[in-house]
Amino acid sequence: MLFLIQSRFPLLSLFVVAGIGAAGCTATLGPGYTIEKQEVRVHFVAQPEPRILLEGDYQLRNSGNRPLSSLELRLPGRRRFHVSAAHADWDGAALALETSPSNARDTLLRFPEPWPISARHTLHLSAEIQQAAAAEPSLSFAPDAFFLPAEGWSPELLPSEGLFPTGGVPPRRWELVVRVPDTFIVHTSGKVVKNSHAGDESLVRAVQEPRDRYPFVIAGRYTSTPLDTANQKIYLWTRAAQDARSLAPASDSLIRVIHAYDSAFGSPSKDAHPLWIVECPAVEGCFSRRDSAYARLLEDAGEQVTGEMASFDTVVADISGRTPGIATAVAPSLAATWLGYGQNPGFYEQGPPLFALPAFAAALGRESVEGPSFRERTIRRALQFVPWNAPKQKTEDATLLRAKSLLFFYALRERYGQEAFGNALRHMLYARRGRGFNLDDLIAAFEQETHQNVAEFVRLWMKHPGVPDEFRARHEDVAALATRSSKEDVP
Repeated sequence: MLFLIQSRFPLLSLFVVAGIGAAGCTATLGPGYTIEKQEVRVHFVAQPEPRILLEGDYQLRNSGNRPLSSLELRLPGRRRFHVSAAHADWDGAALALETSPSNARDTLLRFPEPWPISARHTLHLSAEIQQAAAAEPSLSFAPDAFFLPAEGWSPELLPSEGLFPTGGVPPRRWELVVRVPDTFIVHTSGKVVKNSHAGDESLVRAVQEPRDRYPFVIAGRYTSTPLDTANQKIYLWTRAAQDARSLAPASDSLIRVIHAYDSAFGSPSKDAHPLWIVECPAVEGCFSRRDSAYARLLEDAGEQVTGEMASFDTVVADISGRTPGIATAVAPSLAATWLGYGQNPGFYEQGPPLFALPAFAAALGRESVEGPSFRERTIRRALQFVPWNAPKQKTEDATLLRAKSLLFFYALRERYGQEAFGNALRHMLYARRGRGFNLDDLIAAFEQETHQNVAEFVRLWMKHPGVPDEFRARHEDVAALATRSSKEDVP
C-alpha cells in the first residue's frame, strides 16, 4: 500500500517472501511488484477557490513470478474527501480508470500490454480535492488554512491479485513535497530536508520513513505559540496572535490533562514528539465523527465534538476564540496519543470491553479539567443505557455493550484503586507497545499488579447481563444524594 490508513486501522496487506538456496537468495511465490521509488506532491491553491492538487510518481518493477495485466489502487475516500479530476499515466500514456470488479471502493488500471517479469515502468497519478458543498459531510478547508489527516487522503496502491501476492509497500525512504503560499507555516510528517521559495510560494520537502507512520499535512496562515506545560512541549496554532497571559488558564488546564494521562498511562518517552493543537481551517467538515458511538456517553445533550486527532502528534480543534476551553476541546483526542495512536496496530480493532478504553481515557481528561462531577455525570449517563434486570441474551445490544464496557473501567479502578489501576495499564501499554493488546493482556497486567483473581471480576462484568447491582446502587445513590443536596442549598 502507498499509505497504511491510520484511522480505524484496516488490515495490513499480507505478502510472502520465501528464501531458497544455500546462498540465501530469495524468490517470490506469487504475482507482484515493488515500488522502487516514489514521490508524492501536495499543492494548495487558494484562489479563485481553495483546492488541493495531489500528484504521485512511482517507479515500479515487476518482482513477481508472472506478467501483470493490471494494477489496483484506492483513491481518496469519497466519504471524507470531495475528489475530482482523477488521472493515471503509464509511462506517459493515459490509462482508463475502471471500477474494480472485486471491490467497488477500488479502481482498476488495465495496461495496454502485459507487464513482463523484471520490467520497470513509471506510474503517474493525480487528483484534486475540492471544497465540499454546504450539505456535504466532506473535509473542509479555507483560503488561509487546510489539513490532510493521516487517513485516506492519498491514492493507495494495492497488492496484486492471486496466490501469495506482493506489492503496494512504499520504499523505506520516499519524499513528500508540500507547496503552499509563502505566508503559510507547515507541519508535516517525516524529516524536513529542504525549505525553498519560488515566487509567492513555499516548497517543503520531507523524507518519509516507516517510523513516521502515517503521512499528514497541516498548513495555513497561523501564528504558533508555545504553551508552558512542563515536561510536554505543546504548540498552539491559531489564526490570531495570542497573548501569553490569556493562555495561562489553557496551559493550567492542559497540565492537569497531561498529569491525568501520565498517571494512568505513563509519561511519554524522552524522545516523544511535541504536540500541536491547531485551530480548524473550517469548523464545518473539520471533524469526521460528530456523532460517534461514544458521544452520547461522554457528552451532554447537544454538545458537539470540538477536537480530533489529525495525526499521531496533532489535534485540530474548534477554538472559536475561547482559549480557556482548549483543554476540554482537545482532551479526548490527546488521550489517543498516550494509548498508542499510530503505534498499536489494533488500536481501533478491539472487542469489548477494551474497545471502550479510548473513551474512558477521554473521560479521564475531561474529568481532570471539569472535576469529579464529570465522572458522576458520565457514569449516570451510561447507566441509563443498561436497564435493571437486563435479560441474558446471546448477543447484547451494541449500545448497551458500549455503555457497559465504559462502566467496566470505572468499576475496575474502584475495585483495585487508582494506583494499582495506573500501574497495571502502564505495564500493559509498555509491554505491548507497537503490537496491540487484548483482554488477556489486560487481565495478566492486573493480576501481576494486584495478585488477585482479576479474571473472575472480568467475568462478573462481561459474562453476565447488565451491571452488578452494587455498582449501580452506589452510583445511583450518589446521584440521588447530589440532587437532594443541591435542592437543600437553594435558599
